[in-house]
Amino acid sequence: MLVYTHHQPFQLENGKILPGLEIAYKTIGTLNASKDNVVWICHALTANADAADWWKGLVGEGCLIDPQKYFIVGANIIGSCYGSTGPLSIDPQTKVPYYASFPTVTIRDIVAAHILLRKHLGFNSIHLLMGGSMGGYQVLEWAVMEPSVIQKMFLIATSPSESAWGVAVHTAQRLAIEADQTWQDMQPNAGASGLKAARAIGMLTYRNYTTFQEKQTDPDPEKIDDFKASSYLHYQGDKLVKRFNAYSYWLLTKAMDSHHLARGRGGDLIEVLKSIQQPTLIIGINSDILCPLDEQQFMADHMPNAELFAIDSTYGHDGFIIETKQITELLAGWI
Repeated sequence: MLVYTHHQPFQLENGKILPGLEIAYKTIGTLNASKDNVVWICHALTANADAADWWKGLVGEGCLIDPQKYFIVGANIIGSCYGSTGPLSIDPQTKVPYYASFPTVTIRDIVAAHILLRKHLGFNSIHLLMGGSMGGYQVLEWAVMEPSVIQKMFLIATSPSESAWGVAVHTAQRLAIEADQTWQDMQPNAGASGLKAARAIGMLTYRNYTTFQEKQTDPDPEKIDDFKASSYLHYQGDKLVKRFNAYSYWLLTKAMDSHHLARGRGGDLIEVLKSIQQPTLIIGINSDILCPLDEQQFMADHMPNAELFAIDSTYGHDGFIIETKQITELLAGWI
């Protein structure tokens, strides 16, 4: 993993200023002489800059998005805990980590940091910008912020504005974190139990009724405790606590809540979508209850050069990182 250090002040959309930025990023492949083979992959809530690690089967050697052909770039979003400036970073004024004092960020702020990195890397064109879920939020914002830079887009399981349902889910997750008695303690593991509960809430929306019935139903009708579904949520919560941070989770769910392409742009959402001219492949997942197919249909209806496909999956929202065979077939044909 590489780190780009931006030594100038970075103003956030809320008016607050970070004295500088560190952006953790990873590239694989080689930038060609004409600098027109860049594929930039924006990651979702708890992922990182290494798309070949979390989007296995779609990105990496021998996959459709192959470093033998493309210069593949991923950047850890600001506010995260995987190397970019966030709540665990040292505040240069106090010489201790920011923790709860780290200012809130928006999707637009995250993309502004991506743009700084793009300029540092020295190319003015992104052949394909792609992302799912929160990664798709970044792709859409970037297409509006730098329309001449982004040539094509791939969006999956995402939307042009956060839904009331999404805000409600995130609020429930933050309430779980805030109920942890250690929340806002000045230490990196503050809110860990709350984060575990937040992840459990999230898993109910990343998957769905069918998935839990198929995978987590107990075969023994005599059981009265220790059910598979309960164990599964404990397992997923513990896994996230080991690799992520409650401060970042709280902050980044706030960033998702702020997502609205039309904010401050003098028009409504439909008008902004109509202004997005890049050829765009949109994929929705029939079983996705977090970011339903209706949201992808809305984008396809109003983006002039968008094409929509729906895929079947029992995995709900998580299908965007699991169903790589179906995704590869559609994306390969479209490319």
